[in-house]
Amino acid sequence: MIRQWLPGLMLLAVMVLTFCSASGGQANGPQANDSGWMLAWSDEFNGTNGSAADASKWTLESGGDGWGNHELEYYTSRPQNSYLQDGNLLIKVLQEKFAGPDGVTRNYTSARLKTLGKFSQAYGRFEARIRIPYGQGIWPAFWMMGEDVDKAGWPVCGEIDIMENIGKEPAMVHGTIHGPGYSGADSIGSSYALPEKQRFADDFHVFAVEWEPNAIRFFVDKDLYATRTPADLPKGSKWVYDHPFFLLLNVAVGGDWPGNPDASAVFPQTMLVDYVRVYRRTNLDH
Repeated sequence: MIRQWLPGLMLLAVMVLTFCSASGGQANGPQANDSGWMLAWSDEFNGTNGSAADASKWTLESGGDGWGNHELEYYTSRPQNSYLQDGNLLIKVLQEKFAGPDGVTRNYTSARLKTLGKFSQAYGRFEARIRIPYGQGIWPAFWMMGEDVDKAGWPVCGEIDIMENIGKEPAMVHGTIHGPGYSGADSIGSSYALPEKQRFADDFHVFAVEWEPNAIRFFVDKDLYATRTPADLPKGSKWVYDHPFFLLLNVAVGGDWPGNPDASAVFPQTMLVDYVRVYRRTNLDH
């Protein structure tokens, strides 16, 4: 989740290439004939309707302190903001006055889930099939942070934003890396755009990265649209993608990058996550 990211400073080059190890539709992920991958971890969200996400895999964060971006939502662990329904995880953004136990009161609630302390991995393919919400001020994200964040701090721990969208750009998502010397407004990112008159909120899409020691590749469905390597970093900066990262899913409201909701925004808004899957290479030299 990008901190203090100003869109005018982003790199918006769109590189659309087809990559054979990502496939479309329900079967997205490494293709059946690609024997170079093995499933390491997943959540298919197939629990009982109305139940919470699997607590053995996810922690629900809470708080309304702005999360480093001057955001407007309060993240809660309530079933009103996140629950399972018909094989999906739903993260629901509500417009409501909510006072948290920390003394913070916000006019929106949402949910933020992480796997820190439950699952992390260095290298592999990390993917999720998601239908994002829409509207001015809405900020959905699927991302990763270094598991040493509490010790090393951000951005030294590293951050990989697999998918972010800001509501005023309904046809565009962003993939970004943050590290020491290239974070926030100076992060290294690219965007991917759908054809004219299409919106990401209209259907599910698979968002993924394939990460190896000296490369991170960003995908939407079958399309490889950006590759990051140590050569992309500012001179003297450190490539910090050499240790396990954990996963996060959330929908923020407002903040420095997307701006605040306006009269055009419609609530509630819901992000649907069909699955999250993580693969390892069976050939570690690949």
